[in-house]
Amino acid sequence: MVGFKVLLGMNTHGGLNMQVIWMVVFVLVTFTVGYVGYSKYLANQLVELDDDRETPAHKYEDGQEYVPSKKPVLLGHHFSSIAGGAPIAGPLTAVAAFGWLPALLWVAIGNPIFGAVHDFMALASSTRHEGKSIGYIIGEYVGERGKKMLLWFAFLLVILVIAAFVFLIAAVFNAYPAAATSSILYLALAILFGLYLYQLQGPFLPGAALFTAGIFAGVWVGMTYPLALAPVDGAPAGTIVLFESGPMLDLLETLPLAEALGPNFAGWALLTVVYAFFAATLPVWVLLQPRDFLTSTILYTGIGAMLLGVIVGTVLGFTAVEVEVAGHDDVLIESLTADWAAFAGFVHGDILGIDGVGPLLPFLFLTIACGTISGFHSLVSSGTTAKQLDKETDARTIGYGAMLGEGLLALTAIIAVTLAAATVTAFADLSNAIAMFPAGGGALVSVFGISASAGATFIALLFASFLLTSTDTATRLGRYMIEELIGTPEGSFQETMSNRYANAGVCVLGGYILVASGTWESIWPLFGGANQLLAVLALLVATVWLANWDDNKQLLTTGIPLVFMSVVTIVGLTWISVLSNPNRILQIGEVNWETVALASQSIVGIILVGLALSLLYMGLTNVREVRAGVSPEPDAVADGGEPVERGGDDD
Repeated sequence: MVGFKVLLGMNTHGGLNMQVIWMVVFVLVTFTVGYVGYSKYLANQLVELDDDRETPAHKYEDGQEYVPSKKPVLLGHHFSSIAGGAPIAGPLTAVAAFGWLPALLWVAIGNPIFGAVHDFMALASSTRHEGKSIGYIIGEYVGERGKKMLLWFAFLLVILVIAAFVFLIAAVFNAYPAAATSSILYLALAILFGLYLYQLQGPFLPGAALFTAGIFAGVWVGMTYPLALAPVDGAPAGTIVLFESGPMLDLLETLPLAEALGPNFAGWALLTVVYAFFAATLPVWVLLQPRDFLTSTILYTGIGAMLLGVIVGTVLGFTAVEVEVAGHDDVLIESLTADWAAFAGFVHGDILGIDGVGPLLPFLFLTIACGTISGFHSLVSSGTTAKQLDKETDARTIGYGAMLGEGLLALTAIIAVTLAAATVTAFADLSNAIAMFPAGGGALVSVFGISASAGATFIALLFASFLLTSTDTATRLGRYMIEELIGTPEGSFQETMSNRYANAGVCVLGGYILVASGTWESIWPLFGGANQLLAVLALLVATVWLANWDDNKQLLTTGIPLVFMSVVTIVGLTWISVLSNPNRILQIGEVNWETVALASQSIVGIILVGLALSLLYMGLTNVREVRAGVSPEPDAVADGGEPVERGGDDD
């Protein structure tokens, strides 16, 4: 009884004073049950994985795209591809808005029955359809129009990814000038690593060890020489400020975001856009490939250190630490207990979402996208990972298991921010919550004898490296989508837009316009809603596939997540586009960067809802016709990847 009272004591914010170790235990239990039980059913009975069936990687092996890969190698590549900055940012925002308990429950329960199912089914369906993308698969069943609509939807999502992550990168660099220095060094090391591997033909293992060590050395350099573009309150002593006065500072002060968040924040946002443009147009060997390897090293180290830090600190004891965060109060963490409200209220801000996120239902489920369920993963699982799957049974570990791994990353974000909330003024300002993740993470790794400041710098670098990776990868994907939508160029305009510099410019400019509102409360839920709607469409593809495969296949496994996510995402995006943003525009009462961005966000949101409703109608019509015995589109691809001729007229 004494232990129960300690566990459920009240903290200074009116929340449960729970030791965070119990969060870890709860999530590990639900994830273990999901993997051992549910994923086994999915693999063996629903999808009937069979190692005797030839995978696309073997059937079409070409040494470039179709390459059979060992399960541990492909698992690492897939995990690092899906685990970007979003599973950190979403939980941070949700904890600040609604409390840690709703966020924890959505990750612990939603991940194994929604997100992991989504990723596994996207991978399995692609494997059975020759390693093709979900756009190709939906086109096989509902026609070319459905494929084009899904491609446009994915392109608009890419623009939102750029907008959201530009904001996040600027927030991290603004709060942790040391991380800005470390991140610049990290990118330089990645380029040098690429030159070492592909131009000098250096041996991999010695080079990997050398450049990985260089990243950790870069943390020390960042702490010694923190970097800011413009003056920022609370910056560490010795911070190098590039533009303390003069015309360059005046220029930074005129940029979008500068008035609301400061010239340093605005400057980093603009530089991130410029970085994304150039990184997305470079050959992949120059930056993308070597950086992804180095990022995965940081990822494994960071997640492992934080989760192990919870265990070690709980068992052996935790010493209070204080972390300096530029632009915020210093963060004092005295124990490994949740120091924020378990439930912060059903509504964050006002009910319309003008001065906050809005109501928990539907916005909790849009705010935490990656970490529980993410449509972006379907783009990775289908058409990319599926081309490298050695055996069908590997899909269980790679598709279902990797998503559980991303859930653990989301868990570290929930833990870190609840630890760091105690001494932060106006923590419920969501941009403050973003800056608290490195502080909480630094406290966790301090149990290993590392200074909390060094730990916070490393965790900030981890966060920034994910965000930089996701930003330029999204820009590159946007380039490819523009080129695919154009096809063979006809006329000077299409010829211009087929140029990699022009289409990359369109992507980053679109993202910069959307981020210019400077309102995290509108940017992140809009991105989350679009991402979750893509997950809806991936679940739709899986449901259509199962229905066409066998009349006896049950559709509840994909159908229940499909219906639930359809409702919350469509309601949420409509809420933002029709209620929140227009009311914010009226409240501002003038035309400026913010109102233009808010109006653009509303337009994008309405287009996304329209595309999704059209695709849902087409897909569910196909399911209804199949189950009713009415012939759907011809030549739909069945379970084994062999075309099955179907009767009826082609519309």
